This record gives sequence, C-alpha cells and structure tokens, in this order.
Amino acid sequence: MNPRTLTPSMSLLLAFEAAARHESYTRAAHELSLTQSAVSRQVQILEKMLGMRLFNREGRKVVLTDVGRMYQRELAEALGQIRSATLQAMAFGSGIHSLRLATLPTFGSKWLLPRLKDFYTAHPGMTVHLHSRIESIDFDTSEIDAAICVGGGEWPGLSALPLHTEELVAIASAQLSAAERDDAEQHIAGQLLLNVSSNTQAWAEWFSQHALPHRSMRIGPSFEMTAHLIQAVRANIGVGLVPRILVEEELLKGELLQLGEAITSRRRYYLVYPPRNENLPSLKAFRDWLIETL
Repeated sequence: MNPRTLTPSMSLLLAFEAAARHESYTRAAHELSLTQSAVSRQVQILEKMLGMRLFNREGRKVVLTDVGRMYQRELAEALGQIRSATLQAMAFGSGIHSLRLATLPTFGSKWLLPRLKDFYTAHPGMTVHLHSRIESIDFDTSEIDAAICVGGGEWPGLSALPLHTEELVAIASAQLSAAERDDAEQHIAGQLLLNVSSNTQAWAEWFSQHALPHRSMRIGPSFEMTAHLIQAVRANIGVGLVPRILVEEELLKGELLQLGEAITSRRRYYLVYPPRNENLPSLKAFRDWLIETL
C-alpha cells in the first residue's frame, strides 16, 4: 500500500477531526477559519484516499459512520499527542513554561488561589492558566494539560496522582442558638440537608457514621457548586456537608459552625493528566509543589 495513503496530510485530518467532533461542516469551518465547502472537499478527499465513507448525510446534517467514529476516536488521541509534543518543544525553546490546569471551581478559589503565589515564588519562570471545570475533561479535544478532580480514583487511560483524602464536615449558620449547638446531631436530624449534586450519598454516610436513623433525613436542594451550597448555609436555608479543606477559614473565624464529628469520605482529590504530558516541565514542577503543599 502506498505510504501516502496511510499518512494523509494534516489539513485533511484537521478538517475531518473538527467535522467529526461537531458533526457539522459549518461549525468545523468556523473553528478552522475555512469555508463550509472547503471542509467538505477536504473530507471527500480523505474518504477517497481511505476508500470508505466517514460521514452519512441525513437531511442537512452529517453523521459519522461506524468506521468514521472509530477513526475520529483514534485520531483525536494522536492529534492530542502532536499538540502536546509541539507545546513541550515550544516551552523548551522559549524558556517560558506554562500549565493549562482545569480545577473544580470552589477548590480553585478557596484552596488553590490563596497558595498559588507560593508556587510562583518557587518557580518564577512558570505560569498556570486556570480553567474552572465541573464536568469531566476530554484531554484529546480540549487544550487542557492537567486537571484537579475529586472521585473514587477511576480515571481510565489517565495518570492519577492522589493528593488529599476528602474529609467531610457538617456546617451550619452561625445564627444557631446555644441550645442547638449543644445538641448538634439532633439539630441536623431536624434540618433541611443541603448537598452537592456530585456526591448525593454523602449525607447517608454521615448519618450512618453518627448512628442516626436515616428516616429522619430531610434531603433538601442540591447544588452543582460547593460555593453555592456554602452561601445557602450562610443564609440559614439548611445545613450542608462539605469538604473541610474548603471551609477551614470560615470555621476558624466562627462564620460557620461545625456540627458533629467530621467523617472520612470515600473520595479523594486527584491530579489527573494524559500519560503523554508526564514530562511537561510545568506539570512536573506543579505536581511536585502540590505533593509538598497538601
């Protein structure tokens, strides 16, 4: 087989990958600063080289064929490796090292940002670009180098460095009366329980570890962001269950009250990244700093 058939040009691959990701020639053209017809031609040339259809037309839409979906999946990983290699070469050549880091919003604002100056002091030639993310990261299609996530440790295909075991504390408004503070556990049993949508079983774990009946749980609204839950607790809407690491300052100042004993969660914080980024200088420096700091 002609080697050229096995190594299509980068312009063909980029046009196909963008069209496949969006399943739209129009959106791919906008992303690549091309015309729609140019993207269509590139895809047609690629299909002719491969001898198979990568898209089917359904009305005015284009939909990946089964082989097109497989090709896109493999190609996205390969293009991600090329981009990573290019970034590393540029970083080495310029002497300027940057890290594009995704982080949970509340962890980023409450824990990471107050300490980031220490990282810059230790590594004056490096820059961390922060991106807030709640959803999972697709490292093949995004321009993210690494992410700080929380979970049970199942990150298939990624390197995962455990950072910190999540310790959960029940928090309440500082408006509680002295009697309510003295009988904290019973107070919780009668209150609206606020939770984070990504960890809906947390209150059941808390009640079990404090030997409280689950039937007394009054589950209230859930929040996508922990910061919003904390604000709801401040407003005395209910009590919340949050990672201690995110409310240490408020507890110390007496702005929030801890009810009962903390529990150890089944989850941990992790630094996750594709194995191809293992030797990225900025990531190595940031990873070592996190290990020393946490």
